[in-house]
Amino acid sequence: MFMPIDPTLLIPMGFKLMTIRIRTKVSQSLENVSNAFDESLFKQLSPPFPKVSVKQFDGSYEGAIVSVELDFLISKQSWISQITKSYASQNMFYFIDEGIKLPFFLKYWHHKHLVTDLGKEREITDEVTFKSWNLFTDLLLYPLLQVQFIYRKPIYKRIFG
Repeated sequence: MFMPIDPTLLIPMGFKLMTIRIRTKVSQSLENVSNAFDESLFKQLSPPFPKVSVKQFDGSYEGAIVSVELDFLISKQSWISQITKSYASQNMFYFIDEGIKLPFFLKYWHHKHLVTDLGKEREITDEVTFKSWNLFTDLLLYPLLQVQFIYRKPIYKRIFG
């Protein structure tokens, strides 16, 4: 079984983790939103570039594997993540995927998918913590990854109202 990297271990070694947090408010019930986190939604949320081919999608439960191939036109990169934690209550639902095998430009990946009940609305939060091989690449990747998650906002709105 995959043993996730404890991010606090990276800090003393001089590595600063980068965090992106994108929030989207939707109107469907917590149950509807949480039940929709399946392969179909995953494919809809995938950006047009790089092209994503799903090789394995087990789900959003602990221990599940999600494996994709990213096509950058000049090279293809494998990306394998494992769901390391999932939790559901009356007020929230979340699951965390952590990178097992990452594209060459990433060293660490932790993505928390959080859905919170705010009463009349639900809030979907994508919270991504990542690290590349150096600060320069981190700074280049940050806006590129941020755009990839901002891309999801209108899709969430269209699907969940």
